[in-house]
Amino acid sequence: MLVIVRIDQKSEEPLYLQIRSQIIAAIARGELVPGTALPSVRSLASDLGINLHTVNKAYAVLRDEGYVLMRGRSGAYIADPCEEDRADRAQIELAKMEDALFELALAHRARGGSRGEFLECASAQAARAYAALERADADSVPSTQAARAAGAGRLPIEAGFAPACGKDA
Repeated sequence: MLVIVRIDQKSEEPLYLQIRSQIIAAIARGELVPGTALPSVRSLASDLGINLHTVNKAYAVLRDEGYVLMRGRSGAYIADPCEEDRADRAQIELAKMEDALFELALAHRARGGSRGEFLECASAQAARAYAALERADADSVPSTQAARAAGAGRLPIEAGFAPACGKDA
């Protein structure tokens, strides 16, 4: 499976967050599986034409959030959420997600939105996220769009699939 990391220099979103978001999305789609090595900081920075400190910051955030393990000079690897030492991190991230959802619900209510509207929107976005995973599972070859996307400012990352660890997908 081919994963492309793209950066948009004109976006207001910081580059390190663009990289972070795309790696998380690739994990969610099953394109990057536990144990997959990420490119070295220098390699990714060079391929994307950005400062290596930007990539280092993206990897550090991914590590702090529990998506990536740093193995010294061996580099960065996708973490296995099923490993026991990741359980505490998963609980922390779940609590953060619940807090973020609460804040979104409050903001929606403050703008006059109803509980039903909020739940409908949240449900639609969850369906969108999980449908992306289902589409990725259905695609056995890289899409034409992904093939066209290869080029300057983009990085292909090779990855395979691994079975889930008994959790609901």
